[in-house]
Amino acid sequence: MVRGRYSITGLSLAALVVGMVGLSYAAVPLYDLFCRATGYGGTTMVATEVPNQIGEREMTVRFNADVNRDLPWRFHPVKGSVTVRLGEPTLAFYRVENTSDRLMVGTAAYNVTPLTAGEYFSKIDCFCFTEQVLQPGEVAELPVSFFVDPSIADDPKMDRINTLTLSYTFFEVGNSKREQVSSADHVSNSTVK
Repeated sequence: MVRGRYSITGLSLAALVVGMVGLSYAAVPLYDLFCRATGYGGTTMVATEVPNQIGEREMTVRFNADVNRDLPWRFHPVKGSVTVRLGEPTLAFYRVENTSDRLMVGTAAYNVTPLTAGEYFSKIDCFCFTEQVLQPGEVAELPVSFFVDPSIADDPKMDRINTLTLSYTFFEVGNSKREQVSSADHVSNSTVK
Protein backbone atom coordinates (compact mmCIF):
# COMPACT_ATOMS: atom_id res chain seq x y z
CA MET A 1 0.00 0.00 0.00
CA VAL A 2 2.86 2.36 0.83
CA ARG A 3 4.53 1.67 -2.52
CA GLY A 4 1.31 2.62 -4.37
CA ARG A 5 1.15 5.91 -2.48
CA TYR A 6 4.76 6.73 -3.52
CA SER A 7 3.91 5.91 -7.13
CA ILE A 8 0.91 8.24 -7.11
CA THR A 9 2.94 10.99 -5.43
CA GLY A 10 5.79 10.53 -7.93
CA LEU A 11 3.43 10.63 -10.90
CA SER A 12 1.69 13.70 -9.49
CA LEU A 13 5.00 15.50 -9.03
CA ALA A 14 6.13 14.54 -12.56
CA ALA A 15 2.84 15.83 -13.99
CA LEU A 16 3.28 19.06 -12.01
CA VAL A 17 6.81 19.56 -13.41
CA VAL A 18 5.64 18.88 -16.98
CA GLY A 19 2.73 21.28 -16.49
CA MET A 20 5.00 24.02 -15.13
CA VAL A 21 7.43 23.63 -18.05
CA GLY A 22 4.50 23.85 -20.46
CA LEU A 23 3.20 26.98 -18.77
CA SER A 24 6.64 28.59 -18.87
CA TYR A 25 6.75 28.11 -22.67
CA ALA A 26 3.23 29.45 -23.04
CA ALA A 27 3.78 32.44 -20.72
CA VAL A 28 5.58 34.66 -23.25
CA PRO A 29 3.03 34.34 -26.08
CA LEU A 30 0.12 34.61 -23.63
CA TYR A 31 1.64 37.73 -22.02
CA ASP A 32 2.24 39.24 -25.48
CA LEU A 33 -1.38 38.51 -26.44
CA PHE A 34 -2.61 40.07 -23.18
CA CYS A 35 -0.49 43.21 -23.73
CA ARG A 36 -1.67 43.60 -27.33
CA ALA A 37 -5.31 43.23 -26.28
CA THR A 38 -5.16 45.63 -23.35
CA GLY A 39 -2.34 48.06 -24.12
CA TYR A 40 -0.70 46.97 -20.87
CA GLY A 41 2.98 47.89 -20.47
CA GLY A 42 2.87 50.48 -23.23
CA THR A 43 1.98 47.97 -25.94
CA THR A 44 0.22 49.84 -28.69
CA MET A 45 -3.09 48.84 -30.22
CA VAL A 46 -3.46 47.74 -33.86
CA ALA A 47 -6.22 49.53 -35.76
CA THR A 48 -7.97 48.41 -38.91
CA GLU A 49 -9.55 51.79 -39.61
CA VAL A 50 -9.11 55.42 -38.57
CA PRO A 51 -11.64 57.33 -36.46
CA ASN A 52 -14.28 59.24 -38.39
CA GLN A 53 -13.78 62.40 -36.31
CA ILE A 54 -10.66 64.35 -35.47
CA GLY A 55 -10.60 66.02 -32.07
CA GLU A 56 -9.37 69.48 -31.16
CA ARG A 57 -6.89 68.39 -28.49
CA GLU A 58 -3.31 68.12 -29.69
CA MET A 59 -0.70 65.61 -28.63
CA THR A 60 3.04 65.61 -29.28
CA VAL A 61 4.39 62.23 -30.34
CA ARG A 62 8.16 61.81 -29.92
CA PHE A 63 10.05 59.07 -31.70
CA ASN A 64 12.84 57.01 -30.17
CA ALA A 65 15.07 54.43 -31.88
CA ASP A 66 17.47 51.90 -30.36
CA VAL A 67 19.39 48.92 -31.69
CA ASN A 68 20.42 45.89 -29.69
CA ARG A 69 24.20 45.97 -29.26
CA ASP A 70 24.57 42.68 -31.17
CA LEU A 71 22.99 44.10 -34.34
CA PRO A 72 25.33 46.27 -36.47
CA TRP A 73 22.67 48.68 -37.71
CA ARG A 74 22.16 52.44 -37.45
CA PHE A 75 18.57 53.34 -36.70
CA HIS A 76 16.92 56.71 -36.07
CA PRO A 77 13.67 58.60 -36.66
CA VAL A 78 13.61 60.89 -39.71
CA LYS A 79 11.85 63.52 -37.57
CA GLY A 80 12.21 63.63 -33.78
CA SER A 81 8.55 64.43 -33.10
CA VAL A 82 5.23 65.50 -34.57
CA THR A 83 2.22 67.28 -33.12
CA VAL A 84 -1.09 65.66 -34.04
CA ARG A 85 -4.74 66.14 -33.23
CA LEU A 86 -6.56 63.25 -31.58
CA GLY A 87 -7.83 60.82 -34.21
CA GLU A 88 -5.69 62.34 -36.97
CA PRO A 89 -4.00 59.66 -39.10
CA THR A 90 -0.27 60.35 -39.25
CA LEU A 91 2.64 58.85 -41.17
CA ALA A 92 6.17 58.93 -39.76
CA PHE A 93 9.42 57.39 -40.97
CA TYR A 94 12.45 55.78 -39.40
CA ARG A 95 15.73 55.26 -41.26
CA VAL A 96 17.78 52.09 -40.82
CA GLU A 97 21.18 51.13 -42.25
CA ASN A 98 22.97 47.80 -42.21
CA THR A 99 26.58 48.77 -41.39
CA SER A 100 27.86 45.18 -41.58
CA ASP A 101 29.38 43.33 -44.53
CA ARG A 102 26.69 40.63 -44.60
CA LEU A 103 22.96 40.27 -45.08
CA MET A 104 21.11 40.85 -41.78
CA VAL A 105 17.52 40.19 -40.70
CA GLY A 106 16.07 42.28 -37.89
CA THR A 107 12.78 42.73 -36.12
CA ALA A 108 11.60 45.66 -34.02
CA ALA A 109 9.99 45.54 -30.60
CA TYR A 110 8.00 48.62 -29.61
CA ASN A 111 6.18 50.38 -26.82
CA VAL A 112 4.67 53.73 -25.89
CA THR A 113 5.36 55.81 -22.80
CA PRO A 114 3.81 56.73 -20.53
CA LEU A 115 2.82 53.08 -20.29
CA THR A 116 -0.79 53.93 -19.42
CA ALA A 117 -1.17 55.58 -22.84
CA GLY A 118 -0.45 52.41 -24.82
CA GLU A 119 -4.13 51.57 -25.13
CA TYR A 120 -4.77 54.94 -26.83
CA PHE A 121 -1.96 54.73 -29.39
CA SER A 122 -3.17 52.82 -32.45
CA LYS A 123 -0.97 51.70 -35.31
CA ILE A 124 -2.57 51.21 -38.70
CA ASP A 125 0.56 49.90 -40.41
CA CYS A 126 4.07 49.43 -39.08
CA PHE A 127 7.44 48.01 -40.06
CA CYS A 128 7.44 46.23 -36.71
CA PHE A 129 4.84 43.78 -38.03
CA THR A 130 7.39 42.19 -40.40
CA GLU A 131 11.03 41.15 -40.33
CA GLN A 132 13.36 43.57 -42.09
CA VAL A 133 15.99 42.14 -44.45
CA LEU A 134 18.91 44.44 -45.27
CA GLN A 135 21.84 43.72 -47.56
CA PRO A 136 25.34 44.93 -46.56
CA GLY A 137 25.35 48.74 -46.56
CA GLU A 138 21.65 48.94 -47.48
CA VAL A 139 19.62 51.89 -46.16
CA ALA A 140 15.83 51.81 -45.89
CA GLU A 141 13.12 54.20 -44.75
CA LEU A 142 10.51 52.39 -42.71
CA PRO A 143 7.01 53.86 -42.30
CA VAL A 144 4.68 53.76 -39.32
CA SER A 145 1.09 54.90 -39.74
CA PHE A 146 -0.78 55.71 -36.52
CA PHE A 147 -3.27 57.85 -34.65
CA VAL A 148 -3.93 58.74 -31.03
CA ASP A 149 -7.39 57.48 -30.14
CA PRO A 150 -9.80 60.35 -29.40
CA SER A 151 -11.13 58.42 -26.37
CA ILE A 152 -7.97 59.47 -24.50
CA ALA A 153 -9.77 62.79 -23.95
CA ASP A 154 -12.46 60.95 -21.94
CA ASP A 155 -9.96 59.40 -19.51
CA PRO A 156 -9.39 61.72 -16.52
CA LYS A 157 -6.03 59.99 -15.81
CA MET A 158 -4.81 61.23 -19.21
CA ASP A 159 -5.79 64.90 -18.76
CA ARG A 160 -2.22 66.02 -18.04
CA ILE A 161 -0.62 63.83 -20.70
CA ASN A 162 0.36 65.94 -23.71
CA THR A 163 3.37 63.99 -24.95
CA LEU A 164 3.72 60.34 -25.94
CA THR A 165 6.93 58.60 -26.93
CA LEU A 166 6.91 55.80 -29.47
CA SER A 167 10.02 53.65 -28.97
CA TYR A 168 11.44 50.92 -31.16
CA THR A 169 14.37 48.59 -30.55
CA PHE A 170 15.73 46.44 -33.37
CA PHE A 171 16.99 42.93 -32.61
CA GLU A 172 18.70 40.47 -34.93
CA VAL A 173 16.65 37.51 -36.09
CA GLY A 174 18.54 34.21 -35.73
CA ASN A 175 21.18 32.92 -38.13
CA SER A 176 18.87 30.24 -39.59
CA LYS A 177 16.51 32.94 -40.87
CA ARG A 178 19.42 34.88 -42.40
CA GLU A 179 20.63 31.68 -44.12
CA GLN A 180 17.12 31.00 -45.49
CA VAL A 181 16.90 34.52 -46.95
CA SER A 182 20.43 34.31 -48.34
CA SER A 183 19.84 30.94 -50.04
CA ALA A 184 16.50 32.16 -51.45
CA ASP A 185 18.32 35.17 -52.95
CA HIS A 186 20.94 32.85 -54.42
CA VAL A 187 18.28 30.63 -56.03
CA SER A 188 16.36 33.59 -57.49
CA ASN A 189 19.60 35.15 -58.83
CA SER A 190 20.72 31.88 -60.46
CA THR A 191 17.35 31.36 -62.21
CA VAL A 192 17.41 34.87 -63.74
CA LYS A 193 20.39 34.07 -66.01
